[in-house]
Amino acid sequence: MRHVTPVFWISIALCAALVIWGSISPDQLQNVTNTLTSSFSTGFGWYYLIIVVFILGFCVYLIFSPYGRIKLGSDDTEPEFKLPTWFAMLFSAGMGMGMVFWTTAEPISHAFVNSPEAQTGSQQAIRESLQYSFFHWGIHAWAVYAIVALALAYFKFHRGFPGLISATLIPILGEKSMRGLPGTLIDALAVFATVLGVASTLGFGTAQINEGMAFLFNTPNSFTVQIIVLVIATVLFIISAWSGISKGIKHMSNVNMWLGFILLIALFIVGPTIYILDMFTSTMGNYLSNFFDMSFRSAPLDDGTRGWIDSWTIFYWAWWISWSPFVGIFIARISKGRSIKEFMLGVLFVPSVVCFIFFAVFGVSALNLEQNGIAEISQYPMETATFAVLQEYPLGFIMSIVTLVVIAIFFITSADSATFVLGMLSTNGSIEPAGTVKISWGVAMSFVAAVVMYYGGTQGLQNTLIIAALPFSIVVLLMGASFFKTVREERRLQKKEEKKAA
Repeated sequence: MRHVTPVFWISIALCAALVIWGSISPDQLQNVTNTLTSSFSTGFGWYYLIIVVFILGFCVYLIFSPYGRIKLGSDDTEPEFKLPTWFAMLFSAGMGMGMVFWTTAEPISHAFVNSPEAQTGSQQAIRESLQYSFFHWGIHAWAVYAIVALALAYFKFHRGFPGLISATLIPILGEKSMRGLPGTLIDALAVFATVLGVASTLGFGTAQINEGMAFLFNTPNSFTVQIIVLVIATVLFIISAWSGISKGIKHMSNVNMWLGFILLIALFIVGPTIYILDMFTSTMGNYLSNFFDMSFRSAPLDDGTRGWIDSWTIFYWAWWISWSPFVGIFIARISKGRSIKEFMLGVLFVPSVVCFIFFAVFGVSALNLEQNGIAEISQYPMETATFAVLQEYPLGFIMSIVTLVVIAIFFITSADSATFVLGMLSTNGSIEPAGTVKISWGVAMSFVAAVVMYYGGTQGLQNTLIIAALPFSIVVLLMGASFFKTVREERRLQKKEEKKAA
């Protein structure tokens, strides 16, 4: 393939090694990842908590700083996409089908299976269930995406650098090293983290589609069926990726947001409407009042609570970090022409509020059923929870069918966005990577997803995410530092020119 760089071959080799290892010795791979994950969670949980808060603080600072007026592009550059389309695309890529998977499963788990602090089933546990869901899917997550996307967009569109992770580090690590072996390894790490992060999400989506089909149509719930679903989805998202970002991804993102909101409104109307509104309002207050306590909560004296934090909060922070090169590059690509202030306000707050609304409607609808003894949603597998909730309300079967369609489209938009991003990273930052490169990455992600599903299920997915995130978190911090150094120098030069002009 022409135009591919050593990054492509190094990262493909890493993916192939993982696939071969998982195929030949899945038990050994699971044991190794279990050991590494336990060590990372125990030894670096505090680190994940601190850096995510630090990144969020930096993002908020940029909104009010003098740098907020700087455009991601030249001064006369206009945004390529309208605001509604921009929001739909970044939301589909950033959260996607995870929203459909977790909006019912997570609040139910926190309330009735394993609570953050209170006794399961208590009123406090029910209150906290939605509060911690907001926490995990709110502005902390989007801050990680935002800082990576901002650095990439600034250096690509404003400074004319290649669209590579390594290129954003040139101001602090030097052009020679970033265009040499160190830069190649950093880009390969970003590619590998992206493959693991997206493959893990493909695993979640495949499992949920299979569970939904089994629940609705009594199809077999097996690894074989999941592989068939994965193969069909792979063909579809490769076709979408081939058509380009302004066609396939744009149109599918818009369609899916409309479908998602139709489903949301339908459940809001037929579900416990007043209870949803009351819980949303109350939870927003609890989320804001306990914001810093949740952000720094590590429970060093309580092993049980610490275990919950490791399996939920630390897992999520690792998930967002492992997804940040993929989502960051994609958001950067669609954000050309926006000011830093507009970019930060849009990326941090709009998707967060949408996440809160989805969790309130789906999560409270699930909690209502279990609280009132109508259905024990906590007894269902996490992949089935959404379908189990919908069947208890009017129009349940129709809403379940729409949910399957939404999951499938989220599956495709997340994956085809990833093939585009991986193509960029492995072709020296080209914003129009060759179709053959995108196909190669689509197949590679699907193979990794299949192996990870085979050897470890949900736990195996969590393990790979936490392992991939730790080394890349250092790169994220360096990207923020490099951006800040460069933008300060630019601001200083602007002030000097203004003084001269005066």
